[in-house]
Amino acid sequence: MFEKILIANRGEIAVRIIRACREMGIQTVAVCSEVDKDALHAQLADECVCIGSYKSKDSYLNIEKILSAAIATKADAIHPGFGFLSENSKFAKICNECNIEFIGPSVESMINMGNKSIARQTMIKAGVPVVPGTNEPLTDAYQGKKIADEIGYPVIVKAVSGGGGKGMREVRKSEDFVKLFETAKKETEIAFGDDQMYIEKFVENARHIEFQIIGDKFGNVLQLGERDCSIQRRHQKLVEETPSVVLKEEVRKKMGEAAIKAAKAAKYYSAGTIEFLLDKDGEHFYFMEMNTRIQVEHPVTEMVTGVDLIKEMIMVAAGEKLTMTQNDVKHSGCAIECRINAEDPDNHFIPCPGTVNELHFPGGNGIRVDSALFHGYKIPSCYDSMVAKIIVHGHDRKEAIEKMRSALGEVVIDGIKTNLDLQYEIINSNEFAKGNALEINRRLDDRG
Repeated sequence: MFEKILIANRGEIAVRIIRACREMGIQTVAVCSEVDKDALHAQLADECVCIGSYKSKDSYLNIEKILSAAIATKADAIHPGFGFLSENSKFAKICNECNIEFIGPSVESMINMGNKSIARQTMIKAGVPVVPGTNEPLTDAYQGKKIADEIGYPVIVKAVSGGGGKGMREVRKSEDFVKLFETAKKETEIAFGDDQMYIEKFVENARHIEFQIIGDKFGNVLQLGERDCSIQRRHQKLVEETPSVVLKEEVRKKMGEAAIKAAKAAKYYSAGTIEFLLDKDGEHFYFMEMNTRIQVEHPVTEMVTGVDLIKEMIMVAAGEKLTMTQNDVKHSGCAIECRINAEDPDNHFIPCPGTVNELHFPGGNGIRVDSALFHGYKIPSCYDSMVAKIIVHGHDRKEAIEKMRSALGEVVIDGIKTNLDLQYEIINSNEFAKGNALEINRRLDDRG
């Protein structure tokens, strides 16, 4: 087992990893930018190294500085969390070359699954259903328009190397294709340094269902059930839950089998997510993409299975077998997660950094809060606006909803604007009770 792990991240996920390491008796090294010197992850780790300015490219995205910190502190391994370098195959490759274990999948899996075009081809060969679309990357808008005209509208243009809703445009009419393709292409080149695109048939009124998988280096792969991530604003998730309220048991079984088939086709180990689109009738599903990292919403899976995914990732990276078999995976009750963002929903959701003057989070049976906030903390303006995740677990969905209502009503974050009231509005709505994510999303989009 590792003696010391460097966490190449910040915020609540860095704190989450530090806590898992503490429980395993592993020392930790935090890295921080200059504006994060007083951040919670920097204070909780056994050691902390400041690696650059507030700009991500100078700190959390700076491979050379992160590796230098790992070598200087004699770290055995690096956990990248999510975002930043978590899906950067170049980073993983250099870690391996420096004899530092990258806590994640193999470089080959990251490359193949990170490239949406290669991932599609891999799934097709494995017999996993995919949405009709292009199998090769595109850079030419007019070539793309010809293909889109043949597929039939609406279509969705996506970045080959994209994620988080960046480099993505829905195109409903042929005459709009070239303009929207070029816009998405420019956006993805800025965000990911890659202007390759691909096209898929847009599945109308689809649900976003993802399956958590975990594999080891001995070829064992498990699926730990689904998460329904259909409530989104502009492709950014807001609420996640498990189990999905709309998923039929026979379809759930087929999707779980397809998730394992997909992971094995990718020769995947570590934690990852197979994302599917479920059609409006709830009968057919299609592979959308694979996330080769831990997800923001992983706590809901942990709440219903009792599996610590971060610990499993660490043990797999250390060369150990999974601690369970598929038959050992049991699901209990329902879990819901609400993302709390420092933003103003009444003013086009603009980010709202600032100082936390007063803070209170709920606790008690079945309530979990993942956050790096503390009283007096100054939230910087240069990073993602998510500041906390409220997660609840109930015996059934009705109890989980009631617990979330209670938990959200108890949260106090004074000094900044947040989306707390919006989340309470969502959870308290008839649409959420009915599982009508599409109507919730429509109202969110109408707010700007």
